[in-house]
Amino acid sequence: MAEREHEHVRVAVIGTGFGGLGAAVRLRRQGITDFVVLERADSVGGTWRDNSYPGCACDVPSHLYSFSFAPNPEWPRNFSGQPHIRAYLEKVTDTFGLRPHIRFNADVRSARWNTDELYWEIETAQGALTADMVVSAAGPLSNPQIPDVPGLADFPGKVFHSGRWDHDYDLRGKRVAMVGTGASAIQIVPEIQPTVERLTVFQRTPPWVMPRADRKITRAEHWLHTKLPATRVLRRQLLWGLRELQIGAFTKRPKQLAVIQAMAKAHLHRAVKNPALRAKLTPDYRIGCKRILLSNSYYPALAKPNVDVVASGLKEVRGNTLVAADGTETEVDAIIFGTGFHVTDMPIAKRVTGARGTTLAEEWKDGMEALRGSSAAGFPNFLTIIGPNTGLGNTSMILIIEAQLNYMIDYLRQLDALGGRTALDARPSAVHAWTATIQQRMERTVWNTGGCDSWYLDANGRNTTAWPGTTAEFRKVTRQVDIAEYEVLRPRAGGRPEGAEQNVEAVI
Repeated sequence: MAEREHEHVRVAVIGTGFGGLGAAVRLRRQGITDFVVLERADSVGGTWRDNSYPGCACDVPSHLYSFSFAPNPEWPRNFSGQPHIRAYLEKVTDTFGLRPHIRFNADVRSARWNTDELYWEIETAQGALTADMVVSAAGPLSNPQIPDVPGLADFPGKVFHSGRWDHDYDLRGKRVAMVGTGASAIQIVPEIQPTVERLTVFQRTPPWVMPRADRKITRAEHWLHTKLPATRVLRRQLLWGLRELQIGAFTKRPKQLAVIQAMAKAHLHRAVKNPALRAKLTPDYRIGCKRILLSNSYYPALAKPNVDVVASGLKEVRGNTLVAADGTETEVDAIIFGTGFHVTDMPIAKRVTGARGTTLAEEWKDGMEALRGSSAAGFPNFLTIIGPNTGLGNTSMILIIEAQLNYMIDYLRQLDALGGRTALDARPSAVHAWTATIQQRMERTVWNTGGCDSWYLDANGRNTTAWPGTTAEFRKVTRQVDIAEYEVLRPRAGGRPEGAEQNVEAVI
């Protein structure tokens, strides 16, 4: 076996958002300390570090949007803001002693599987290393997506994405365009509307918006959750249970969402009295097809005299003039894109090269697919946290993350049980069977039948992001690794690892 030239670790984790920090905690609690966490920035937090725009907050209740193994009795609100969530992740990092494992400013430039030695060769901005296993927690909401608009490069004003907010640019008194009406935009618009001269919202598709039942958590609640932890657990379980009951309407019986849609329509009618504006803001698709948004201030902000809603996408930029697809022209000083992220084409996939010499992006060119949302065929000992078909439409992604961390730990147990230098490569037949079942179940979900075009769908119109079931079901199917779904690889002198020939044939 060739002598390694670089540092070697058992596990390399990519990213320090909820997924990466959660993985690090679970590894330490399992007694595994031979690991590193590779972070491209200079601090932890993932999407809750990068998204610092005005009004940034979570749309899942705080007591559910936190780790079960790291409860926080001091959440200030039902729906806490970005500063509090980021502070929570910093606290988790310190409480569980994760900082010695984290390599900051270590952007992963490439990860390549060594088929002879059965380990990953990783190049980062801080140098090279090798790892027996890679856990990618880069996250689907990490790389902003700005549409390729003709003339945008020549726009003389300020341009930035909501996920990379420019805090040095003063919007006061400016003519501002908000492009997009997703989860970020509906939080930004009410915050900047009072200070800008004029705000033009480019709305390609109106979202369904429900009231936001937010409030401060009282001192009595804080005291109760601190002194009697069982009450905190009960609160979390109630929040979880109520959302589990809702999932059937999204995944099996979309017609049941009619009641929720009526509530959303009533919310719109109460807030917007102008019939013409209300017509622009009324969606023509079933609620739930796109992410349901929560806000009490978005509609009132749109009704203010200094706000215009253009019911069309941005088509072209001519100097300071923005031209919409319907021909509307607007002069602005700044453009803010709230146009989402690279979800179905995650950039990290272009940097990971598997056993066949192809990148994960190349393997996923016709659509992402991974066994149990974690393992892609041809990428041994490589797991993705929040991988294909693990997204949720109405509850906390932390539940999915923790389920996948259970799978990660059992994966390592299986490697230990097999002994020696060993790798597991998901069988293509198992990946295809899993994906086929998911896609069959997806056919009756509101995301596929609701009549909208959303970021849940990839370029081929296939839903490769959402999980068509309950979080309890996902936890069950990821409780342990089924070794029969994997090819066991072992090194052998002078050639490919044992088992690789059969695996390559199966992939082909």
